[in-house]
This record gives sequence, C-alpha cells and structure tokens, in this order.
Amino acid sequence: MRPGAHPIDRRQLLRGATALGGAAALSAVAPGWARGQTGPQALSGDEIALTIGHAPLRIDGRPAHAIAINGQVPGPLIRLKEGQRARIAVTNRLDEDTSIHWHGLLVPFQMDGVPGVSFPGIRPGETFVYDFPVRHAGTYWYHSHSGLQELMGHYAPLVIDPAGAEPHPYDREHVIVLSEHSFMHPHEILRRLKMQPGYFNRQKQTIAGLLAGEDQKLSDRIAWAGMRMDPTDILDVSGSTYTYLVNGASPRANWTGLFSPGERVRLRIINAAAMTIFNVRIPGLPMTVVQADGQDVVPIEVDELQISNAETYDVIVQPREDVAYAFVAEAADRSGMALGTLAPRAGMAAAAPPLRKRPVLGMKDMGMGDHGAGHGAHAGHSMSMLDPANAPQVKTGPGVQMISPMPVDRTADRGTGLEDVPHRVLVYTDLVALTPNPDARPPSRTLQIHLTGNMERFMWGFDGKKFSELVDPIPFHLGERVRVTLVNDTMMNHPIHLHGHFVELVNGHGERQPRKHTVNVKPGGKLSFDLTASEPGDWAFHCHMLLHMHAGMFNVVTVRPLAEGAA
Repeated sequence: MRPGAHPIDRRQLLRGATALGGAAALSAVAPGWARGQTGPQALSGDEIALTIGHAPLRIDGRPAHAIAINGQVPGPLIRLKEGQRARIAVTNRLDEDTSIHWHGLLVPFQMDGVPGVSFPGIRPGETFVYDFPVRHAGTYWYHSHSGLQELMGHYAPLVIDPAGAEPHPYDREHVIVLSEHSFMHPHEILRRLKMQPGYFNRQKQTIAGLLAGEDQKLSDRIAWAGMRMDPTDILDVSGSTYTYLVNGASPRANWTGLFSPGERVRLRIINAAAMTIFNVRIPGLPMTVVQADGQDVVPIEVDELQISNAETYDVIVQPREDVAYAFVAEAADRSGMALGTLAPRAGMAAAAPPLRKRPVLGMKDMGMGDHGAGHGAHAGHSMSMLDPANAPQVKTGPGVQMISPMPVDRTADRGTGLEDVPHRVLVYTDLVALTPNPDARPPSRTLQIHLTGNMERFMWGFDGKKFSELVDPIPFHLGERVRVTLVNDTMMNHPIHLHGHFVELVNGHGERQPRKHTVNVKPGGKLSFDLTASEPGDWAFHCHMLLHMHAGMFNVVTVRPLAEGAA
C-alpha cells in the first residue's frame, strides 16, 4: 500500500445511498450554460467551491427529488485551463457520505474520488479539498461515486481548454449533457430488477407480432426461451420509467442552443446517464467528430453516433440555413428520446422525428461469432452456453448465465439497433488519434478479462465473480505495457471505465489508435486495448452502467513499482 493510500473497503464502496431527508432544500434550477445561453457562465480559476445537497426538482411540472451540486441539475460547468493547478473544495450538506470523481482526468489517485479505494469519502458536514494539476485538455465530466447518487442528479460537465492553439477551430459551442430521470427511487428500481429483470421492458415480442411476421420466427423464439434469453432486452431500465433529458430539460421543455447560419458550432456531448446508451443524430445536419473521450481525433463526418454511458464526443456542425434543427438522442432500445433544438433564434422548435422500431438481438449478440443468419441452425449451442473451454478462469455458478462460444472483435460493428439505418454511423474503427500515441512499445504481456452476468438474477461481475467475492485487485507494474482483452459473455452492452489512465483502443490504426477512458464492449463480442500503466496507485475499474457496477461488475486495478530485484 502506497503512503497515504486508504485500505480498500468493499462494504463501504458498495453500500447504497441511505434514506433521504434532513437537509435544507435547494432550488435545482438549470444553470445558464444548460439553457443554451452564451457567455462566461462556468466556474473557473484556481479556487472553486462546490456544495452537495438535497434539492427539489420539477420535470414537466411534476415535483421530484434530486441530489444537486450547488443547487443545480446538472451541476455547474467547471472550465479549467491545461497547465493550471485546481483546488476544488467540496462541502457535503447531505445526511450521508458523498464524493466527486473527475471522470477522465489524470489526477493523483488520492484525488480520484472513489470511497474505499482512493479516499474515505466526504462525510456529512465536512469539506474535502481536491487539489491537482490540470495535465491535459478536452471535454469531461464529474459525478458522485457514492451509492446511487449519480442516478439522482449528482453529475456535471467539465471542460479543459488547451494551453496552445485549438486544433479544431469553431465559432460557438454548446455543452450538451445527456441523462435520465425516474420518479422511482433508484433503490426501488434495483429491487424490481432483481425480482423481475424485464420489469421495465414494455417492448417484448408478442403473439400478434409473430402472426404479422415481425421479429423472430417461432422456432427462434422457442430456442431463445429455452435458453432463458430475451432478444428485446436491450437496456435494463427504459422509457417506461425514465424521462430522458438534455441539460436537465425534458423533450417538452425544448432545450435550445442558438447559432448564426454559417457558424461552426461545437457540441460537447456528454453521456451522464446512469443506465442509458443514446443514439445521437441531427436530421438534415451532418456532424464532424473531432474528439472522443476528451482526446483529439482525425475529423470524421457522420450522420449518427452511439454514445455509451460515460463517453464523450465533440462534434462540429455548420448549419447554413435559417431554420431549426432537432437534436435527437434516442435511447438504444427506442423506448424514448432526449430532444432539443439548434436554432437561429430563441423560441423556435424543430419537429421531433418518430421513435424508430426497437431492435431485436441476434445470435452474434449471444457470442455466436459472425453466424448471425439462420438463427435456428445454431440453437444447438444452447446446450453448451456454459462450456468453460473459452474461459478457463471463469468459475461457473449462479452469476454466470452464459459464456460466449465464439466471441469476435466488434469494434467495426455499428451500435445496437443501428445496423441497417441508411446513413453514415460512427464505429470505433473510424476513430484515429490526431497525433501519434506517446508510447510506441509493443505490449509485453496480455491479459483477458471476462464480463459475466445472469440477467435472470441481475447479477454482474468480472470472470464470474462480483466485487465482494474478489480477493485481490488486478496488478500492474508501474510503466509496463499490457494488452487487455475484454470478452463480453452477456447479451448486454457494457461500457467499461478504467480510472486514472487513458487506454489505446486496438482498432487497426497502429500508432494512431484512439485514446479513451471508457470503452463499450458489445454483446457477445470482445474488444482489446493497450494500457501503459503510468499512474501509480489504486484505481477503480468497472462497468459504467451504474446498477451493473452496484450489483458487482467492479474491481480495483493497482499500479505499483516493480519490486527491487524482481524479475
């Protein structure tokens, strides 16, 4: 254990938020930046103060409860400059512990903000000062790492301006935070998922659909039912309980970002949702992706992109006409959408497109490789869904529903539900780092980690174990370079986040592999990244589907100097 490090307390880390109440209410109003206004509305400078507290919230006129930062949901935009030093004092006005994690920032591990791993947490009535150098530029965000507070509004954007010239010039910008809100308490959502995993799925296959020739044919439905697999289970929590938000605004509230025709407008898109993957498009207006997870990429023009939980994408658009455009962030299961408007004047509203038909998972999503056609021909694999030959380190049991028989690299695949849309869709293989990666060494070793789960019991873990069952963290030697392969043995998307590091996504671009802090591993597929373990300390490593993490898909990566005299 490094000096100043705190013991890893699994009970503290996985403890949910306690009962709410007792603190003075705040007014959870959206800050000016979130209302599409321009001008200096960010918190900046060397000294910043934040307060975490309970707050009332209204969604479409309906009262709700939130955990807010400075009385706001989303919280204040923090704007820093590459090369400065930041001191951010966080005061806890809750009646429970809280924390802030600076998602994507390279900070000393004691400043990373994960209770039980990097610090004890911030107790009620206390103030903790985060003090760290600002080492790199880009679009990021910050959020609670305590219990389920993130699901209740404890999240906000963070922008770091480069010390030098901006590689992708623009005339105007808007920060766009995507999120969701349910009037049901997060612990009640989790309780219902454990009782009935498909509780929030209102889009299951029907007899009427079968008779109409929709979705799966009868033989496939029988085969999938025999394996206790649901091909319409795309997201655990859906629009049946969620209202999807753009900068805290519902579709009815019509968040509006202004532009003048001909301007280059930079949209800093942050997915701060706890359980939702969004498909983002602006009908009639192409988007040029210039940054992924805060890191510059070679510009690539697309018509739609999928943004997983905790990812960020910066895009530049150039609307030339004096008309309003719809900003559409459709939930991946197409049960609802977040909706806003880009417009030349306030008060305009673009027409919302209808929700598209919800997707249905196929055999590739079950880890059957590229054999997606002719589903029925592969139903025999149901007898070997727990064959451990592909995952000898995985101990099968109640928490392991399946092991992918033939997982394939899916970095070139479109996101779930976008396979057949008739326009350009961003895929991971499109991302090319703008500058060569700083470490050109080939990996000295490889490591494979299986993402496992059981939808029927809502159990999640790494290599068949949830965090409370894991004995040791994942060890790396300081400075070593490792190729890590993540194998998804489930039929759900898992956006995996490693704290304290950028990883290089292995996508065929050699020294220009894109650097990311969060990588989405598609159902039944696998994905590799190269890691230079350059940051000493203890770092959280987890799925950013908050309820998956809370239910066990979490571990700790520890980076230590190689012991003197060791081989």
